[in-house]
Formats: sequence, structure tokens, C-alpha cells
Amino acid sequence: MSFLGRGSAPAGGINQERVEMATQELDMITDIFNRIVSSCHAKCISTRYAEGDLNKGESVCIDRCVAKFFEVNKKVGEKMQAVGAAAGSAGPGGFSL
Repeated sequence: MSFLGRGSAPAGGINQERVEMATQELDMITDIFNRIVSSCHAKCISTRYAEGDLNKGESVCIDRCVAKFFEVNKKVGEKMQAVGAAAGSAGPGGFSL
């Protein structure tokens, strides 16, 4: 079964809902990538480009920056899921922290 629904789509049709979901996911991933590049570039790479390649310090800084970005992203996601689960168990319209 294809992600875009080719295996389960009506005869010859493309599942537009899945295409839209894939487009939104691609937009989200592109946004995350651009934020990582912007943030880590500003923190780790000097504005004076002396070499064509990253030096060891810049490379280590970039690795750590990206790792921290994903670790924080993971923790925020877990916290949001916990809050969402708590809100779901509070009943309709209820929200408790």
C-alpha cells in the first residue's frame, strides 16, 4: 500500500486527503530544517569565512546544536502529549494541568 493511497484509492484516483497530509508534513519538516540551519549557523559559524570547509570546532558545535535541538523538540512533544492526554481525561471542555 502506497502512502499516497495508490493501493486503496478508487479506480485511477489519487487520495487527495493523503496528498494534502504529505504536503503538510513536508512543509513541517522543511520548516524544522530551516530553523535548525538558521539557529545553529548563527551560533556555530563565524561570519568571516576563512576556509571552504567547517573546522573541527564548528563541526562539533553544529553536531551538538542539532542534537540539542532534537532533544528539546522531543521533550516538548512529550510534554504536549501528556498535557493533551490530561485534557482528554478531564472530560469534554475540561482542561487540567
